[in-house]
Amino acid sequence: MRVKTGDKVVVISGKDIGKTGKILKSFPKENKVVIEGVNMVTKHKKPTGPSEPGGIIEYEGPINASKVMYYCENDDQGVRVGYNTLDNGEKVRVCKKCGEVLDK
Repeated sequence: MRVKTGDKVVVISGKDIGKTGKILKSFPKENKVVIEGVNMVTKHKKPTGPSEPGGIIEYEGPINASKVMYYCENDDQGVRVGYNTLDNGEKVRVCKKCGEVLDK
């Protein structure tokens, strides 16, 4: 996966196309990510006692990582992510459009 937890991404496919948000969780083995405010699903929850009432709960569901692109602030759009090696041997992610280093 070319996106990590904490990255700002834009959705490029599906019902939430065009929405941007921060990645809250990533699941690399399943190739899925959870983005704030995207793919909101509802769950009907029973009350489990006086301290926890029941009701309809809304939360973010996971979506496939192939449906999101990294959002570059400089270009103000979704961009592809590439990799470069610095002089000290460190491998970093870079924006393919403007060349900015994403890992700081």
